[in-house]
Amino acid sequence: MRLLTAGESHGPGVLAVLDGVPAGLAISASDIDADLRRRQLGYGRGARQTIERDAVRITGGVRQGHTTGAPIALQIANRDAVNWERVMSVEPVAEPPAAVTRLRPGHADLAGALKFGHEDVRDVIERASARETAARVAAGAI
Repeated sequence: MRLLTAGESHGPGVLAVLDGVPAGLAISASDIDADLRRRQLGYGRGARQTIERDAVRITGGVRQGHTTGAPIALQIANRDAVNWERVMSVEPVAEPPAAVTRLRPGHADLAGALKFGHEDVRDVIERASARETAARVAAGAI
């Protein structure tokens, strides 16, 4: 099996593509949603957990409640994305947000900035976020 995740913490959503799942496995969005709810119960969860009510949207690889053998595509929307549209815009904006240059201890900020050559670590922060684990939990539920 192979897992690919995409999306950012404050973007429109997080995605997972799970490849290598055999055809005929019974699966439903409600089964996955149950595990997403469990993810939100953990100790030390931030205020973000009160904003997001995770629900998966299966966009490929499942038909009539069973896997087809094709890659399974999962999407989890970020409800808070509307408040971050300017910061997270795919297209250039007239007034770009201020760069995030202060590195946080214990996070992936420094490693990501060095690996990708970012002066603004926002791109690292958005990917190396606890929010990204929602995509992994959804895939793991399968």
